Amino acid sequence: MLTFLHAADLHLDSPFSALSPEQAAERRDEARQLLPRLAQTARDARADLIFLCGDIFDSRRVWPETIQILYQTLEEIEAEVFVAPGNHDPYGKDSPYRKLAWPRHVHIFTSPIPQLVRLPSLGVEVYGSAFLSAYRMDSPLEGFRAADRGMVRFGCFHGDLSAPNSRYGPISQQQIADSDLDYLALGHVHKASGLQKAGKTWYAWPGCPEGRGFDETGEKGVYLGRIDERQVGLEFIPLAKRRYLTHQLDISGRDPVLALKDLMADGDPADIVRITLMGERDPEDEPELTALTALASSYFYSAGLRDETSLSRNIWKRAEEDTLAGIFLRIMAQRMEKASREERMVMERAVRFGLAALEGREEPR
Repeated sequence: MLTFLHAADLHLDSPFSALSPEQAAERRDEARQLLPRLAQTARDARADLIFLCGDIFDSRRVWPETIQILYQTLEEIEAEVFVAPGNHDPYGKDSPYRKLAWPRHVHIFTSPIPQLVRLPSLGVEVYGSAFLSAYRMDSPLEGFRAADRGMVRFGCFHGDLSAPNSRYGPISQQQIADSDLDYLALGHVHKASGLQKAGKTWYAWPGCPEGRGFDETGEKGVYLGRIDERQVGLEFIPLAKRRYLTHQLDISGRDPVLALKDLMADGDPADIVRITLMGERDPEDEPELTALTALASSYFYSAGLRDETSLSRNIWKRAEEDTLAGIFLRIMAQRMEKASREERMVMERAVRFGLAALEGREEPR
């Protein structure tokens, strides 16, 4: 039985531009620490092989300390390591992969045409290829079929299954099935795919091991795999230092502060969260977003709040009143029937301010 670690899309030295400059610098350093955690996972599992399937770096401009920690980490690993440069870190003239002479057990693919590395002592053959630029219109697996020499056949590629006209190495289910690989390790997709199969070939994308925004939410990590007699098993290993999470918080009939504190009590302070307030409330009880955001930010690493609450249905009953407020509500109700969701949110805010002005109340915050 062979044990392998499958990782991709670390995107080291990402800018983390949505965070403060201080937090962005801290997050870049935390992302570098993925490498020692990944190496320790491989050591604990006694992995024979490690597949790094592209976009290890976020761009060709890499901090020297990032390259150094990658080199030191890979140098200390006993497993055979395979790297398939992707669209963010293509193997070109200015590639960070060209800056150092890598250890002999680190195999970096340098050609768009599949290359072969044979490891007779393990009974393994590994095929892989590289992006040479930010785009690749051809498929990394076009016309490819692994030779059958009685060895376990792995693939290490960066590519996209989403569309045949993708600019990022389009791969089809048929090409995967035709490859005759025992396991195809892939990168590019930032969400873990789970173990998949096409023909006799098992394949997967592990997703990114560290989220960088709210399009990469939840647990992130790598796959630890085992293969025996063409049967593959994968175990997802969470590695992320912090998670990006979105929450919908219903404050109907509740004090927003107490509702938020309940959410915080169940949360992890390391998380980066976006909280959307939902439910119904009276116009004079508009949530104080500034204060609520400060409260959430005092607990979570970073927090943002949005108000998508709606006016209480009881408010609209007042449209029957023979008053200026009633006339105002009838006009607004008619307009809102034809409004889009985004327009309704703006018009609801107009209702709050309008009622406050008509009734001599303090303007909503």
